[in-house]
Amino acid sequence: MMALWGGIALLTLIAVAVVFWPLLRASRRARAAAVQEGDDRRHQNIEIYRERLAELADERDAGTLDDENFEILKLELERNLLIDAEQPEVVLQHPRPNGAQLTTVVLLAMMISVAALGLYQYLGRAADLEITLNPPPVPSTLEEAIGQLEQELARNPDNAEGWYLLANTYVNQGRFDEGLQAFRKILEILPEDAVQYAGVQGQIAQALYFRAEGKMTDEVRAQIELTLSLDPADITALGILGIDAYEQGQYREAIDYWGRALPGASGDAAQSLRSGIEQARQQLAAAGEPVPDVPESSGAVIRVAVDIADELKARVEPDQVVFIYARPVGGRMPLAAVRRKVSELPLEVELNDSLAMMPGAELSSVDEVEIGARISSTGQAIAAPGDLIGSQSPVSVGDEEQSVKLVIDRVVE
Repeated sequence: MMALWGGIALLTLIAVAVVFWPLLRASRRARAAAVQEGDDRRHQNIEIYRERLAELADERDAGTLDDENFEILKLELERNLLIDAEQPEVVLQHPRPNGAQLTTVVLLAMMISVAALGLYQYLGRAADLEITLNPPPVPSTLEEAIGQLEQELARNPDNAEGWYLLANTYVNQGRFDEGLQAFRKILEILPEDAVQYAGVQGQIAQALYFRAEGKMTDEVRAQIELTLSLDPADITALGILGIDAYEQGQYREAIDYWGRALPGASGDAAQSLRSGIEQARQQLAAAGEPVPDVPESSGAVIRVAVDIADELKARVEPDQVVFIYARPVGGRMPLAAVRRKVSELPLEVELNDSLAMMPGAELSSVDEVEIGARISSTGQAIAAPGDLIGSQSPVSVGDEEQSVKLVIDRVVE
């Protein structure tokens, strides 16, 4: 970074020199012209003196002028020549800048430079450039990782993905109030029609439920109702209702809540719901009551083949991270993402509902997505100048498996 500011300072000095040099050069030329003009005038006066003296001598020799008047007129000519010689030099039309003028110009140049640097710090990307030139060290502990994420969010407070990661980390640590603040920060960033909006409301309900030590308080129930009014199939909200019903011995209601959540679940979430439904079914069977069937779940799958353009291969290292993701068209938060290394390229990965970044925001929740692959220059999930990227949009999401070929062929500016 010091090299950058040093270069800016050098360029500023060059710019000031470019402004000053013509002024000084013009002043020097004007002074030289004035001196030359004064010398020419003196030579002209001497020639006039000599011509007039010769004329007086001719008149004396011709007898039209006596010696006494000759001497008087000669003395007058000599006096006029001395007066002309003592005349001050012509005042310059372009006077040389004095000390006060030079000081004013220098101060103006400095003020312009300082103002330009100040505007760059306010409107430019100095912080991003600093991170790129001096990437932060890889954290060795969870607390260091949290600290780095908090610093990044202080610089980029509109990063919804970062707030979501921080919020879940807080909740997992039992720091529920801080987690709730982070989740609510996401709601300030996301538009209400975003596919993730209802899911964040469900995460708030879960954090409130955990903070209440697993009790269905009025605050928790109100938050669940708000979530389900936005998305009747929200997995988190339905999961909490199922747990509460199961603990009260209302097994049929628990199966109903968990069954409604199951079609949108995948991976570990789907497995947990199925396990809960099976336990509730066993309780009903033991009580001799009819046992409902378990609904089948469905999901979307997109296979992505990724490679890097030949002209960019020299710019990467084998251990650099490659992020491959799917996100809503025009959105920012990924619906599914995987992490690989440059050394694995070319590679093929599968993006599906089990890779959802948050419950209720899976691939199958939208009709079209943008598929992207990015090689990170910093190792961070947040895009930075210098990263290499490739993308394809829109890609349809359906019941049948989709295939996409991506080439990483652009540089993030």
